[in-house]
Amino acid sequence: MKNNKSVIINLLESLREGFKSAKIISVVTIAFSLTACTSTSITPQLKTNSETLKVAIPDNQVKPKLQEAAKTENLTFTVPAKYQAKTLYQVEPSNKEKVIALTVDDGPWPKTTLEMLDIFQKNHVKATFFWVGSALQENPEIGKRVVAEGHAIGNHTWHHWYRNMDEATAKSEIERTNDLIYQTTGVKTSFFRPPGGYLNNGLAAYAKSQKNSVVMWSVTSADTDPHAKYQVFVKNVLRDAKPGAIVLMHDGGGNRYRTVKALPEIITGLKQQGYRFVTVPELLEMQH
Repeated sequence: MKNNKSVIINLLESLREGFKSAKIISVVTIAFSLTACTSTSITPQLKTNSETLKVAIPDNQVKPKLQEAAKTENLTFTVPAKYQAKTLYQVEPSNKEKVIALTVDDGPWPKTTLEMLDIFQKNHVKATFFWVGSALQENPEIGKRVVAEGHAIGNHTWHHWYRNMDEATAKSEIERTNDLIYQTTGVKTSFFRPPGGYLNNGLAAYAKSQKNSVVMWSVTSADTDPHAKYQVFVKNVLRDAKPGAIVLMHDGGGNRYRTVKALPEIITGLKQQGYRFVTVPELLEMQH
């Protein structure tokens, strides 16, 4: 009986010691688990927050807004105050630099405009295109390419009418075209050229009332002459070129394949004379 009692006491002591060890191990295990969890959850969170701040604020919020503003500004062709509501034939640059502005009327036009764009791009030339609204309506993708390649844009009315118009008709011809230019390309322009160069049929008067510059020309290629060979267009331009001149050509309103043939020779000849090519908006900025 005494031996049995001793065995029972020893057994209880062993169980007590085992219980203590298990308790300590459990506490250590729980503590380790808590430390591990805290470590794992904090580190990724800090990394995530850091990445969010780095990417979202500088790149996704600030820069695009600045880029968008710059883009919008570049798509607005404004007229310097001294040329607002004025008729313009040419400009004399204040530094007497040999610059010249090529202007292209009546487009955008299938094939011809695209061919001229290729020539301008190859020769690193920027021109000014005066668009007819109805032509832009038919060829919006060509219009988008003209703008994308850095050329300036002017308004050349919706129908290209020469006849006399009341104020409401003149307004419609110009504003309808302005609206389509903006809707198609994002461009706003204050440069206007009256079809045929007619200044007294109501169109120029309305354009001036809106503080537009009425842009005529000082040099014509005469590329609407149905009988002339393309070499005549080249000769006309190279003969009459002067610093600050505005040159008239056409990409639309008919078959302008002769203008396309003449254009490379016109550009080469003017370069040989020492001319640099600018848009009409750039030309106006060169006289102070």
